[in-house]
Amino acid sequence: MALWKESPTPSSTPTSSGATTNPIGATPSADRPTPSADRPTPSAERPTPSADRAVAERAASEAAARRAAPRAAEGGESVIAANLSIEGKIEGKGNVRIAGRFKGDVRIDGNFNIESGAQLTGQVLAGIVVVGGELQGNIESAKRVDVLEGGVIVGDVKAGSITVAAGSRMRGHVEFGWEDEKALKIASSSSSGG
Repeated sequence: MALWKESPTPSSTPTSSGATTNPIGATPSADRPTPSADRPTPSAERPTPSADRAVAERAASEAAARRAAPRAAEGGESVIAANLSIEGKIEGKGNVRIAGRFKGDVRIDGNFNIESGAQLTGQVLAGIVVVGGELQGNIESAKRVDVLEGGVIVGDVKAGSITVAAGSRMRGHVEFGWEDEKALKIASSSSSGG
């Protein structure tokens, strides 16, 4: 006894023109659902053209903003936020900006910025140093130092050039405009010994 009803498989039948017809490819009858009836239509699966356009415009504007932003030195820019207090050492390539409190030495191949309200206790070795907050320590061998209005330096400064704004304060020894003696010694020893 069979539990299912077997029906004969339709076969291809020749037509008068010699071509064959296949009932499988024929139009489905009203009592039989089409194979695509259970699937959503392609238009329901795809976002509308206006949504595609909005996504493309947003991606283009983000890319333009990235291109327009000034590029930081190799390694990018690191930021210590205003609500952070950190103790340690900063070394490496890239720019560093401090808005909070940091205790330790900073030795970077890039620019260093102490924002207004920030505090740093330690030595600084960087290309360009901008002091808008408070630095208690020495600045060594910088190309340029800018002390902004409200900026405070308690320590010695040795730089190629220095700019001091009205309203800033400093206590310490300052040398600027002189070539670095260490660099001169290295250059003269390599040229005479090489």
